[in-house]
Amino acid sequence: MAKKSRYANGRRKRHAWTKKHVQELKGHSRAKTPVARIAKLTRRTPGALRQKALELGLRLGHRR
Repeated sequence: MAKKSRYANGRRKRHAWTKKHVQELKGHSRAKTPVARIAKLTRRTPGALRQKALELGLRLGHRR
């Protein structure tokens, strides 16, 4: 039997990025927080975080 999605149409609802969210992402980038942890804290997917970081010119998930 197929697994049922939690969402009505099988997809997540998109959440707009506010100035507060962008500042939080920049702070995590400076603190070198792992992407998996940021994803749990912000309730966004790692892909969404990486895309936004790329758009803003931020480095994300760097370990060095």
